[in-house]
Amino acid sequence: MSSSSRPCQPRPVALPVPAHQPLHRWLRESSTGLVVLAITIGAGAGLGAIAFRWLINGFTLLFSGHADYSAAAGEPHRWFPGLGSWFLLIAPVVAGLIYGPLVHRFAPEARGHGVPEVMYAVAERGGRIPAQVSVVKAVASALCIGSGGSVGREGPIVQIGSALGSTVGRIARLPEGRLRMLVACGAAGGIAATFNAPLAGPMFAMELILRNFAVESFGAVVLSSVTASVVSRAVLGDEAFLSLPAFTLRSPVEYLLFILLGLVVGAIGVLFSRVLYLIEDVCDWAWRGPEWLRPAAGGLLLGVVLLVLPEMYGVGYPVLENAVEGRYLLGFLLLLMAGKMLATSLTIGIGGSGGVFAPSLFIGATAGTAFGTVAHAWLPHLTAAPGVYGLIGMGAAFAGAARAPITAVIVLFELTGEYTIILPMLTAIVIATLTSRALTPDTIYTRKLRRRGIDLDRPASPDQPSSMPVSSVLERLPQPLGEDDDLASAARALARSDHGMLPVVGTDGSYHGCVTARAVAEAFDDETSAGRRVADLTELPPLVTTTSTVSDALSALVAEQGSGLPVLDPDDHALVGWITHQGILTALHTPAPRESRA
Repeated sequence: MSSSSRPCQPRPVALPVPAHQPLHRWLRESSTGLVVLAITIGAGAGLGAIAFRWLINGFTLLFSGHADYSAAAGEPHRWFPGLGSWFLLIAPVVAGLIYGPLVHRFAPEARGHGVPEVMYAVAERGGRIPAQVSVVKAVASALCIGSGGSVGREGPIVQIGSALGSTVGRIARLPEGRLRMLVACGAAGGIAATFNAPLAGPMFAMELILRNFAVESFGAVVLSSVTASVVSRAVLGDEAFLSLPAFTLRSPVEYLLFILLGLVVGAIGVLFSRVLYLIEDVCDWAWRGPEWLRPAAGGLLLGVVLLVLPEMYGVGYPVLENAVEGRYLLGFLLLLMAGKMLATSLTIGIGGSGGVFAPSLFIGATAGTAFGTVAHAWLPHLTAAPGVYGLIGMGAAFAGAARAPITAVIVLFELTGEYTIILPMLTAIVIATLTSRALTPDTIYTRKLRRRGIDLDRPASPDQPSSMPVSSVLERLPQPLGEDDDLASAARALARSDHGMLPVVGTDGSYHGCVTARAVAEAFDDETSAGRRVADLTELPPLVTTTSTVSDALSALVAEQGSGLPVLDPDDHALVGWITHQGILTALHTPAPRESRA
């Protein structure tokens, strides 16, 4: 066994704790610190959602002359009546010339529908999202939606809130486990504030972003969601997001129709996902120019779609409400459903920025109402109004596309305030989820990541519990970095080290945290890296002390996803050693006795 991996118990190095360390330690380790951070991020996400909605409203008024052009489809621009409806060809092009270079230059992550990027950041990058994503995503998405992009605002606000949570966590130098939690807090707060849905926010964050329902995480995202809702309601009011009439069921026989509705609309949700990426592939194949020009060039195609079907302009909630209220005929409902698939896919494919949650609701509402129209014509005395099927279809389509049944149920209940249809909604959403799972292994969010070779569903390494103290598996402490070292020196030290992370000490020898090879590599990719020091990249990894158990240490190593962690004295937090997966497994392994030969 090499000296670098042989368990040993070196003499503790008495290192004083710097003055600023107790605050970071409190934020990192205490429940109270997590509460403060969750509330702070929730308030920031609420304010961000308000500003984002104002931006969308402002750009919509600027580009179309109306508060929501989908409700005024076919009318000319109020300020340029001489153009008639032809301004629809110009608006997406002009907006694309603005947000295309903005996204390409400052935040390529802001392109597309946003949620997969957040899922990737949480699963593979320890929750690290560049700070500038918040501003760029808000402006780019508002320009895209305001100029006619047929996308939703939930994807952008999830990415905006998540970037805020990540930025706050990195400023506080939190470990990756808690940083991921703050990213989810930002996502939950953004959803809650945007849709006035304080329950849907946590469900979305837990089911889609964190992909688990741990108690500590749930408490944090709920606090963030509630705070964001309070902030948004203080400014935007407390009303259901969609204004729909009351619906009632007529017969228990309808539950058979709801099962069939779940099958049909769940399959349509999967179809939407496939059409989205098919058109994106076609756009990738066809475009040969610079990426920054792609939204403007593709905006001309989007303008043609809007000219033919102006109801596709923007998010389109007024059209959705009209569909559920039964104001459209069967043929036009099917046209709206197909048109939304095309318009949303084209908006994303040309490099636009916006979400797919609202389009999935739109597609589900039109498909469900069309289904209800046929059912009601067939069994008029046994079936409810077609709008009931449209309302349930909204949840079924989202469940089929995103495969998030809990979120679908809570979102639809909060968006509409309709409790009377909760049982048929549950029935259809569960059937739609099962249908989606039978048709495809991916969701509309994970498909984008799988196409990049990223599988979020790969099995995790199991923990091996042990009550042994960490002090029994200590390894020699790597040579620490100084907080004033430049990035080139840090890169050389990390390259020579057997570890992907090294401890950082101050000028007085006090422990300040650790810096990872990934953080240094990412900093070199950033054009602002000149003049930066190790102190700028230092993070506080999960706390492991000599009194921790091996099981605790393994959990910390898995959460950090690194090659090792420092071990501290529990009293003065002095550096005493290092732990790695290999060292722990070596100490736990007892070789089998050799059989003696006769």
